[in-house]
Amino acid sequence: MNNDTQTAETENAESTDEDEPQTHAFWAATAADEIEETDPTDPIVIKGGVSPSGVAHLGNFNEVMRGYYIAEVLRERGHEVRQVFTSDDRDPLRSLPQRLADDTGEIVGLGDVDAGALGRNLGRPYTDIPDPFGESKSYAAHFTKLLAADADRLDIPVEIISNTEYYQEGKFEESIKCILEDIDTAREVLSEYQSKVDEDYVPFNPLCQNCGKITETVTDIDLDAQTVTYQCTDMTAGEKTIDGCGHEGVATFREGKLPWRFEWPAQWQILDVDFEPFGKDHAEGSWPSGTDIAENVLDTVPPIPMVYEWFTVNDESLSSSTGNIVTVTELLTLLEPAVIRYFFALDPRRARDLDLENLDQLVDDFDRFERAYFDGVNDESINEFAEQAYPYVVENIDSERVRLPYTFAAVLGMTDDRSLQIEMARNEGHIDAETPEWAVTDALNRIEKARIWAERMDNTYNYQLQETQPAIDIDPTSDTAKALDTLAEVVAEGSDGEEIQEAIFDIARDYDIPVGEFFEVGYQLFFDQSAGPRLGKFLGELDAEFVVQRLRREG
Repeated sequence: MNNDTQTAETENAESTDEDEPQTHAFWAATAADEIEETDPTDPIVIKGGVSPSGVAHLGNFNEVMRGYYIAEVLRERGHEVRQVFTSDDRDPLRSLPQRLADDTGEIVGLGDVDAGALGRNLGRPYTDIPDPFGESKSYAAHFTKLLAADADRLDIPVEIISNTEYYQEGKFEESIKCILEDIDTAREVLSEYQSKVDEDYVPFNPLCQNCGKITETVTDIDLDAQTVTYQCTDMTAGEKTIDGCGHEGVATFREGKLPWRFEWPAQWQILDVDFEPFGKDHAEGSWPSGTDIAENVLDTVPPIPMVYEWFTVNDESLSSSTGNIVTVTELLTLLEPAVIRYFFALDPRRARDLDLENLDQLVDDFDRFERAYFDGVNDESINEFAEQAYPYVVENIDSERVRLPYTFAAVLGMTDDRSLQIEMARNEGHIDAETPEWAVTDALNRIEKARIWAERMDNTYNYQLQETQPAIDIDPTSDTAKALDTLAEVVAEGSDGEEIQEAIFDIARDYDIPVGEFFEVGYQLFFDQSAGPRLGKFLGELDAEFVVQRLRREG
């Protein structure tokens, strides 16, 4: 969609569609029912779109992922489906993005590119602006390629269509001619939704042949020649003005673009779109005008809509223009693709927050969802949802796959010793002699992601576990040594983290050792530091055999 800013909503916010009945536990199956009820002709076309104004953030993947799940359900039912994604790349650059991404998807600031060159291209179509990284043929091609790469990383097959190419190839010509032939109706319809639509308004924006900018001032229309006469005037971009050059010229219907409110329904007509998901901002704005224009100006049938709620990241709105973004590439360093796909499989009618600090909770939810598919859990709604959605979330269904709890993986990430990681995972019962080697490798892959999460969030797991006992001088006859031995017995009895934490306080008092001093000894034994995470909870998550051995100073 032609909007890259999302408004913050709370986790419990409800959309206007909240009370609509669903006939399936998986919303995509319900949407597929709705499409089939229209008796569509194959291939069924499901569309999404974005303006490549900058980095494609996670919010832009709403339309990719929502469309994907519905497409997959329809394919499972035997339909041929095209999932297309329009790159609205003839849109003009109206402002400089705060952050960009290089060809690997790594986020950089404007200081890492020639911002001045970008500034001189304000008002020009994205496809006519050089790639700031010098890798692709244009600014638009660069960011569209990154979007395609992210879709590929999530194993989503998407057909990306360039608006610029469609204009250049003449595919918009019939729609443009239809709109301009009945310009009075076009003006009348649009005036219901947009102010400043007067008798001089022309719904076509030519491309100035002198300065290359999109202009909005058309002075004459020649329908037979399929051209317009224009003057390059100033363009308003938010609170700023992009200067026009004043040039007067003639442009063909291929040398310009439709305004967004007309371009969207024209896309429906050209691509014969059956279904399109979009954010609630369009439900309140562009969608009503788009359906009106489609039916009363273009004489075409609008697609079936699906309005989704936005989600926030750390309770903040996602926005390419302001630089508050999280990308698929970034998130894949923290999560497996299946977990990200699971996040998008959740009910799109609910506003959600992706809390990076508590990312372990999302992973735990995914793991429970996976268990529900294979073994069932004590929540029938989750079982039903998993039964329908799980096959579309994972690449391969295999009951032998092992998922280490995310926080346990973060604990294992405190050491680089793979053999110790495997030993601890085995002692905790996550793997055994029957676990296939591929499943062990797959399970251990989560460790690096959890380690990166701990490091970036600088949370309680961001410590380096010492694989061998640090050189710490403890007199074996001292009260400290006796206290450590007593604590080792508590751990050996199978105590959990809370019980160990309480025992640390009790044992310190019993042996008349200052509590802070006893904690410091523990931190030195495990981290070779005088401070660390909440010790009892941490020791409760470690392999008990390893902890007992270390507390007894046996290596």
